[in-house]
Amino acid sequence: MTTTLHAEWTKVRTVGGLGWLLLAAAVLTAGVSAAVVVATKYSPVSPQDTTKLALTGVDLGQAVIAILAVLIITGEYSTGMIRVTLAAMPRRPLVLAAKAAWVTALALAAGTVAVLACLLAARLVLPGNGFTPGHGYPLLSLAHGATLRAAVGSVLYLALIALLSLGVATAVRDSAVAIGVVLALLYLFPIVAQVAAPRWQHDLMQIGPMTAGLSIQATTHLRSLAIGPWAGLGVLAAWAAGALLAGGLVLRLRDA
Repeated sequence: MTTTLHAEWTKVRTVGGLGWLLLAAAVLTAGVSAAVVVATKYSPVSPQDTTKLALTGVDLGQAVIAILAVLIITGEYSTGMIRVTLAAMPRRPLVLAAKAAWVTALALAAGTVAVLACLLAARLVLPGNGFTPGHGYPLLSLAHGATLRAAVGSVLYLALIALLSLGVATAVRDSAVAIGVVLALLYLFPIVAQVAAPRWQHDLMQIGPMTAGLSIQATTHLRSLAIGPWAGLGVLAAWAAGALLAGGLVLRLRDA
């Protein structure tokens, strides 16, 4: 496994624009969150979950993480390098496991930087917008259990999005198609849930990878959620596991 991990890391480092994609994921996530926080003012008639508000950028930053994960595998198919990889390392599940390990590590690194930047920006800006202890909004702090859970959960959410994307890309083997499928899975569920009949909205929110997974960010009014924070993250983990299983089966059964 060590040899496979080393070989995959060598290839991961050669992915075009990898560093820029990691930087873009962190900057976009933090930037969107900062913009939303700056634009949100305190109103006594419109209570806010300030932790969730601070992490709004994850909604968009996940798209960059997904693209990065897709390119790590589809780049090899587009160049034909995958044949060399599988000839040198014929244990195909092990190859996918090594890719998954590096994809997870990169997503965790970018996600940690992004989430910390989001919370720091919100901590500095929100008091000036009226979200003060006097109005019932303590300063955001990782010492607060719910905020820590939301922060850690958001980082794990991005890692699971990366694994979901890797699995889909391994199964379809085409960058454009894989990116389209992943983004559709993420962003179409909330849209469909909004226009669906009321009796279906709750169920769609529970099973959608994005709607369920992002429940981990909620720190207030948890009873109003369609699904609990950790259960929602578990739904996303099931999506990621299913995608990796499908990708692994395709990788094992089909020619490179």
